[in-house]
Formats: sequence, structure tokens, C-alpha cells
Amino acid sequence: MKLKWLKHRPNSKAGVSWGVPWKKGQLKKEDNITLIAEDRKKIPIQSWPMAYWPDGSVKWTGHSAVFQPNGKRYELKVGENQHPINPLRVIDSENQIIVDTEEIQWTINKQGSHFIEKIVSGSSVLGEKGRLMSIQEVRDETSEIKSIQQIPFETKITHVEIEQDGPLRCVIKIEGEHVSSSKNHKKLWLPFHLRIYFYAQSPSIRMVHTFFYDGDPQIDFIKGLGMEFSLPLSGEPWNRHCRFAGDEGIYSEPAQILLTRRHRHADGLYEKQIKGEVIDLSQQKHQNLLEHVKQNAIWNDFKLTQDSAEHYRIVKRTKNGYSWIESTHGSRAKGMMYTGGEKGGIGIGVKNFWQKFPSTLEITGLNHAATKVKVWFWSPDCEAMDLRHYSEETHVVSAYEGFDEMRATPYGIANTSEVFLQCYRAIPSDEELVEKVEEWQAPILLVCEPEYYYETKALGVWSLPDTSHPVKAQLEKELDKAICFYKREIDQRRWYGFWNYGDVMHTYDPIRHQWRYDLGGFAWQNTELVPNMWLWISFLRSGREDIFKMAEAMTRHTSEVDVYHFGEYAGLGSRHNVVHWGCGCKEARISMAGLHKYYYFLTTDERTRDLLIEVKDADFALANLDPMREFYPDDQYKTHVRVGPDWAAFCSNWLSEWERTGNIDYRNKIIKGIETFKQLPLRLLSGPTFGYDPKTNELYHIGDGIAGGYHMIIAFGGPQVWMELAEVLEDKEWEEMLAEFGEFYELSQEEKLERSNGKLHNKLFNNRMLAADIVAYAAAKKKSPSIAAKAWNLLLNKEVNQVMLPMEENEIHVWRKLTEVPTITTNTTSQWCLNTMIALELIGDYLPSNLKIHDHDDMKQLT
Repeated sequence: MKLKWLKHRPNSKAGVSWGVPWKKGQLKKEDNITLIAEDRKKIPIQSWPMAYWPDGSVKWTGHSAVFQPNGKRYELKVGENQHPINPLRVIDSENQIIVDTEEIQWTINKQGSHFIEKIVSGSSVLGEKGRLMSIQEVRDETSEIKSIQQIPFETKITHVEIEQDGPLRCVIKIEGEHVSSSKNHKKLWLPFHLRIYFYAQSPSIRMVHTFFYDGDPQIDFIKGLGMEFSLPLSGEPWNRHCRFAGDEGIYSEPAQILLTRRHRHADGLYEKQIKGEVIDLSQQKHQNLLEHVKQNAIWNDFKLTQDSAEHYRIVKRTKNGYSWIESTHGSRAKGMMYTGGEKGGIGIGVKNFWQKFPSTLEITGLNHAATKVKVWFWSPDCEAMDLRHYSEETHVVSAYEGFDEMRATPYGIANTSEVFLQCYRAIPSDEELVEKVEEWQAPILLVCEPEYYYETKALGVWSLPDTSHPVKAQLEKELDKAICFYKREIDQRRWYGFWNYGDVMHTYDPIRHQWRYDLGGFAWQNTELVPNMWLWISFLRSGREDIFKMAEAMTRHTSEVDVYHFGEYAGLGSRHNVVHWGCGCKEARISMAGLHKYYYFLTTDERTRDLLIEVKDADFALANLDPMREFYPDDQYKTHVRVGPDWAAFCSNWLSEWERTGNIDYRNKIIKGIETFKQLPLRLLSGPTFGYDPKTNELYHIGDGIAGGYHMIIAFGGPQVWMELAEVLEDKEWEEMLAEFGEFYELSQEEKLERSNGKLHNKLFNNRMLAADIVAYAAAKKKSPSIAAKAWNLLLNKEVNQVMLPMEENEIHVWRKLTEVPTITTNTTSQWCLNTMIALELIGDYLPSNLKIHDHDDMKQLT
């Protein structure tokens, strides 16, 4: 297969990991894989299986390699691998792990408070004592005088393991929690996972940090959350520098400047100093300058704080106890700082730094024997993290908040950040730092061509773009408009911030010219109607980096913030709400594996793999929280599931576990449900609600046409999961059941009643556009032009599809200039786009060439 860079290639030698799919039967477990560059030379590669087809052949493989900056395209194929000349060396002892990349030796502690003990190059210590830290804010608001106490916490490591130990890449996972160092405030809180990625011959590491909230939001406010390293820098204060990546280039400051009142130019030395060059003042001709320079203030502490998506400031001070002086302001900092002396230093970068504000990069003691550099994921210079709910009551009737139960808890949610650390044994130029920060902020990833992803059939049913047909060309234009609108809307509406970045809003309010951010269930989307799938399939069929970045951010957010990783609701997620964890509906559809596995398979990200494992048995969570408890409180079955979204989400989770591990117990869970449907008179149309036993996976039929809603079955990824299952199971009756469901959705009232013996009718089948893909599936399986016409009607008839075609943006002038689509909702947009991309694959051949997608008369003629 052919590989190319997603967009950016490394600017210097860099380790990269990526995943690729294989057609069924193409790759055996025992096969070797080789990587070939454009010049036909083999590049050493480390490979491992990530998923399997039912016949045992490999479905997805993960790969790592170290690349030079000059390569553009590569080829991956079965063949003898090229082994690295200088592989990684990993020494695992009782208390420490030493990773030797040849460039750098990293010592990892297995206990204590410092996860990195030392960073060594040859005989030089470049850094040491890497630790995580947090600050709790304790408030006393019982009197008129408000008092606030800030309590520092540090790392307590509880478990360390080598997850991958290969010749080119090593992954170490560190688990622990934060412990208070205060004698009067003993407490453990905020569990964390930290993965560190090492590559052979690399002077840098990548760290993926996840923290979990386990506090009481009424009293446990997080003032700061970050990590710290100690650097033993060398050199005089005028040769010690900090540099920050600003909006575009590099802002540089020395600890002590050479500029003085009497020496304004200093023979060009000042200019060289600001560029980062080492300045030697030992010569006799510089003695007068040296005397004046030594009288200049020594600036030891520096901070760059991004306090909003539109503003950062850089400040400095001489030392603790003295005022901070403002250096400069800017808009969107790139999230990198370099700290160094005469013999080099260390650069640290935070991915999505300004997007996930409030964040800070801090240097303390620049002229001290041990300089400390700090990365704050949540800046202590801003308001403390407040995870309380927005209201003391639920707003079910007026604001679509689900159940009348107050379950608005953040206990068990998480947030993941990525940090890069680069060792420099010589002083880097500003150009080098700019190249590095661009590399850190962009996905450096090898990908396949869309045609290859499509041919493997490894991620369900979807189409490649096709503009050869006039109607298809119109549809492709509308699909592109939708992506471009949300890409711009994210920035226009400033959908950024530590807890928000990656999510989008649910429904627009054209009267206020604002999304319904404050109206219960109409605010944040939280995976409602699977926008994740829309974005990921849009990427697969286009290969566009901008779409990948949108999908990546949404995956990071929705898989962590919207999902519970422990506690009462472990394995479930929160439905859409004003705050991400605010809705009383805690359901499996929000956390299902099918929303997030794209990212894992394309990038090999181990944190996402954790999340897929977390939900493999999410159905057990329903034993304590029945999703249909409002409708069947006194039923003989303690737990109920709807065919969709509940059982469909479980199918997604089980398919993920089965394909990743080969564990047939999870295949059998799927088959047991399918076999149950096969025995029922209405098959998949039965229910839509069943009694359920998570211990046995037994579905208990309690009637047809009962509460649950057939549109719920197909609105949350059910058809996409089941079509993918059909590709895997090769069960003809299952395929017939899917086609039967799709055909039935668009039958007339009379036909529905006749086929169901009077049990099912039109009122049970609402929001018909949501069924377009499953209706298209029926048309394709039955080779029926009439069913295909019904499917296209659902997508193109404005009286049915709930979207305005073509999409038109209006420019308005209110409190500021905005562009808006007054009727937009993310529900209908994501579902229309997703269903259209599937329908183009299944029934694209049934489109008449003279159809105009905005012409209602044409739609009448079509149907």
C-alpha cells in the first residue's frame, strides 16, 4: 500500500506511529512487513497487529519508524523487515526503567513523586525531577469575608509498566494520584495516567497525560494542574535564555540583558544576545561593559499565560516577593517554550495550547543552579476550575433535559493533554524552534489514500467522492459546505477551552443570533446523533488534514469529558446539556466504541485503546441505571434496553473487543442478540424495548410497538454499526433483517399495519430522514429503484429532511459581524451528511441526472 504524510512531514529526524487497515485474508499474523522509501531503500519499522478479521487474518496493523525530513511518500508491503542499526535499549530494574535512545538516556522512576529522575546525554545532565503537580483551592464563604486557601499537591506513583518495548519505539505507562504535602491537609485525589513515548535515535519524547476528576465539585476546586522539570543550566545570566512561541515567531528574553544606559549597542553583542548566541565578556575590551551589565536586574521568573482563545500575556519578575512586569501581549500562542544556557537546554510544547486555555508556560529561577520549567494545563493565574452544575434543578419540560433526576456530576470524567519535550545539546536557532512547534501542533502522521481505506472495507460502508454525475456533484458540494461551516463556526463562536474544545453546539437560535448554549438539552452536542462518525468518514473519503484535526479534537473531548471512567456511571456517558456532564440521562450511546475507534486505528493511540477496553462490558452499568426506568418502573425485568441506541451501542463495543483481541465471547454476545431477533415474528422490528440481563446477554421480548421509538434505533449510529457487522459476520439473514427494517420504515400506514398484524404504524416511525441510510441499504439489497427513490426523497425533500438545501450563509451585523445559517442544528446536519455519504455508496446509481436537489417538483417526480 502507498503511504503519504497527512499534510506536514517532520522538519528533522522524528519518530512517527500510525495504523493501516488490510483487506480480509491479505495479511497473516506471521507475515513480516517492510517499509520502502521513494528511493527504494528499506526503512527499519516496528509493527504489531491491532485488529483481526473473523478468519484470523490481520485487519489493522500499527507501525513505528524514525524518519528523515526529506521523504514524501512510502510503500508498506509484506516482506522482510530492515532491522535498525542502533535500536532502543530498555533496562528494567526493581525501582527504575532506563531508556537509551542513543541520543539521550532517560531514567523513569517506578515509585515516589518524580516520574522522570534524570535526562542524560553522555556525561551531561540535561534535566531531572520531572513531576506532576496540582493545586486545590479551598474556599470559605460562610461569612462576609471570603477566604481562599491554596493547597499544593504532588505526584504519588502507584504503578509503572512497559507497554511496548521494541527496537524503534518504547511506551511506558505511569499511573498514580496526587497527594497533599501539607501536614494539616492529608488527601489523595485526581488519579492520573501518563504515557511516555520514546523513539530510537531521538532527542525528544511525547507525553500523553490524562487526569481523572474524583472530587466533590461543591468544595474541590482545581486551581492549577500541570507538570514540572528541573534543568541544571550553565553559563552567566546574560547567556541564559527563555524563548516563547508567539502567534507566529519566537519571543526571546535573557535573564540579564546587555543593554545599558551607556552601552546601547555594545559592539553588536546585544543583538547577538537576543538571537540566543553565547556572549563572551571575558576579554579586556568588554570590561567596562561588563561592569555596567552586572548592575542590570537579573530576571529569574517568566510566564506566558493564555487566558482566553484570543489573548495571552508574557510577564517576568526578578524573584519571589517582587512584582511581575508585563513584557508583551498577543492573541494565540503556539504553546512552546525553550529554556537554555551556554550548552543548550530543553524545549517543551503543549498541543492545542491556546485552544485548551487557560494554560501557562512558566520558568522559575532562570539564573539559579536548578532552573524549573512548568507546564500548566490549567493555569493557576486564572480562576479555579469550577465543575459545579449550572442550576439547582432539572429543566425537563422546557429545556429538553431528559429525566427529571439530578445526576449532574463530574465524578469520574477525564481530560487528556499532550506534551512534547526536546533536548538541545546546542543552542537552537529561532527557525529551528518555529519548525519544531509547527511539527508539535500539526498531526505528523502517515496515512493511506482514501481509495485504499475504501477498498479494505475495514470501517463500514461509505462512498468515495464522485462529481461525475450532476446530482452527485451537487451533493458533494453540500457535504463540503457543511464541513466548512462547522470549521469556521468553531472559531467564530470560540468553542474552545479546557473542558469544551472538540465539542460543538446542538441547536441554533436565530433570534439571539447565538447557539442555545443556556437551554438545557440544546447546548453542547456530546455525540448526539453521532457527529464523530460524520467527521471521521468525511476524513476517510477525503484525506483532508483540517477534517482530521476536527475529528481528533472531537474524539479527545467526547471520549474523555462526556464519559464516566469510574464511579456510579462507569462505562456510560452524559447526554447533551449546558454542562457536558449535566444531563440526567447517562447512556451507553455516548461512550460507544464505534465513535472513537477510528482514531485508535489511524494513530495507534494507547489512551484511546484504554477507552475502547473500558466500554466492552458497559451493558453491566444498566443493571443499576435502567435507560427505560421512567417507562417501565414496575416491570418484571430490572433492566431494559432499546434495540437502539442501547443494544446497538453494545454491539459496537463488543465488535471492538472481538476484532481487537479475537475474544469470541464478545462475538457470541452479538450473535445471541441476533439469534433472538431471528426467532421473533417481526425480527429486528420487534420491540423496540426489551428486558435485558447483562449477565447472560438475554433479550426478553415484552411486546411490539411499545415505548422506545423506532427513530431512536437508527439515530445514534445503529445502522452504521450493523452494516459493519454485516461485512464481518456474513450472515445473510442478518442482512435481510436490516433490509427489512429499512424497507418497512418508508411503507405506507396501511402496509405497516398489514405486515405487522396491526402492531406498528406511522406514528412510531418519526424523523424519517434519520433512516435514509438503512432505507438505502434495503434498496441496495433488494435492487429496488422504488425503495431507492424513497431513500433519496428522505435526503433531498425539504419537507422531510429538515435541512435547507442548498446551505446558504447570511452575513449579519449584531454585537459583531457574524455569518449564520438560521435553521442549522447539528443533529440534522451530521445525520444528513452521514446518511448521504452512505446513500451515495449504496444507491448512487439510482439518481436521475436531471434532478436538482433544491427543486421540490423534481422530488415529487422522483418518488
